[in-house]
Amino acid sequence: MEIGAENLPADEPSLDELYSRPGFMLRRAHQISVAVFLEEARELGVTTSQYGALFVLEKIGGLDIAGLGRRMGMDRSTSALVVSKLEAAGWITLDTNPDDRRRRLIHLTPAGREILNALAIPAVAARERLLSAFTPEEARDFVRLLDKFVGTFNSVIRTPIDP
Repeated sequence: MEIGAENLPADEPSLDELYSRPGFMLRRAHQISVAVFLEEARELGVTTSQYGALFVLEKIGGLDIAGLGRRMGMDRSTSALVVSKLEAAGWITLDTNPDDRRRRLIHLTPAGREILNALAIPAVAARERLLSAFTPEEARDFVRLLDKFVGTFNSVIRTPIDP
């Protein structure tokens, strides 16, 4: 089915050539994914990038901004922006690294752990809503194929994820 075809005037040309391009569909899927997460987590006021950063920091403590960015596939300026928002919210602290005073290490605060715990239910709800478009088997295949796609191209982009 052509996206939005029901809203087009009868004489308007089809945009299916654009809408069927993988890049367009991936961008649109990302917009949908973010919108669903924000809707599920609306009462907490946390973005997907902030949630991802909190999740990484809870699993891997003591990262600096560059290390966080490498785990999330974000450039340094985007990572710094996310970190500044988390620090302003009181969810993280930045502490000087005793081994290298030029580096600042990021640590979750108790409030950061609390918000991350509060996000567990909305994050699961968002995932379930997104995958509800598929049968259980299709959902497994979809996630597997996305993982394959990301794994195939991760190393050829400017901001690869470096686990």
